[in-house]
Amino acid sequence: MATPEQWWQGARPRTLPAAVAPVLAGSGIAAYEGAFDPVLALLCLLVALALQVGVNYANDYSDGVRGTDADRIGPMRLVGSGAAVPAQVKRAAFGCFAVAGLAGLAIVALTQLWWLLAVGAAAIAAAWFYTGGTHPYGYLGLGELFVFVFFGLVAVAGTVLVQVSRTTPATWAAAVAVGALACAILVANNLRDLSGDAAAGKRTLATRLGDRGTRWFFAALLLLALVSIVLVAAWSTWWALLGLGMVAFVVAPVREVLAGGTGPALIGVLKLVGVAELAAAAGLAVGLVIGA
Repeated sequence: MATPEQWWQGARPRTLPAAVAPVLAGSGIAAYEGAFDPVLALLCLLVALALQVGVNYANDYSDGVRGTDADRIGPMRLVGSGAAVPAQVKRAAFGCFAVAGLAGLAIVALTQLWWLLAVGAAAIAAAWFYTGGTHPYGYLGLGELFVFVFFGLVAVAGTVLVQVSRTTPATWAAAVAVGALACAILVANNLRDLSGDAAAGKRTLATRLGDRGTRWFFAALLLLALVSIVLVAAWSTWWALLGLGMVAFVVAPVREVLAGGTGPALIGVLKLVGVAELAAAAGLAVGLVIGA
């Protein structure tokens, strides 16, 4: 039976910045617009965290029962390692989705934006069918696209919308920055697992782009994030350039990836890009608050 520590590792805490960052950035935009609502912001954070942990457990379950994790380089998986039976991990995933759904219902009740129910349902479906179902889109090379949409565009714009009741050009620039960094984490993860995924028939974007193409795509995503932060500043306040503090955390990952780093060497890249995403969002939020 899995220990609490193993369950925590199965939740993959290094991926949690991808849930926190969009709410930070979106709440910064809301503060700049003079409409920050701490209750709605906390509910958005709960939705994002529950979805992130839920998708991690869902991936653990689906990859485990398919045998994709049989030869794994990265952190332990609950099903693949035998630490937990598949049914337990599946229940944990759906439990997290239920928490996200309840928090989303609270947001809808407070804002009366009932059409957000459809967005929430789509987010939960995307979380499950990434590696679940008979035709998981993560095995078709579409994982990065869905991460960009749901943990970038939807998460940031949704956080702004429920507080401000509208979005702004700076909202979408911040959403692109956060989404690009979330994508970069997944790209680095799939680059690390490239050979194992190819052998298991998991056709991620990395297996389609190949080793060299994936490395340059990773660098392009980080460049897109930097440009987007500058655009946030241009459309709001130049204090938002504090988001460029992320540069301190991405120099080493870019060097490692472009130099041909493989396997365990890329685990450090994942951690640093996660920190960079959090630093970018925090810098934007602080800058936007100051600029307000």
